[in-house]
Amino acid sequence: MSEPTHQSVRDYIAAKKAGDTATTDRIVREVIKRFETRTTDGSEAGELLVATMTTRLGG
Repeated sequence: MSEPTHQSVRDYIAAKKAGDTATTDRIVREVIKRFETRTTDGSEAGELLVATMTTRLGG
């Protein structure tokens, strides 16, 4: 995966690697809300999806 362009995704990856599921859950909720209200384009959600599938919890 290339370096994410969105800070939220970089924060998600760091939290997931640290095993911080409370933070990862919060970030996912925030990104979903921004996407649903069209305050972000699909690229942030797309990057988050890739990070979710490729980043190991506590890894």
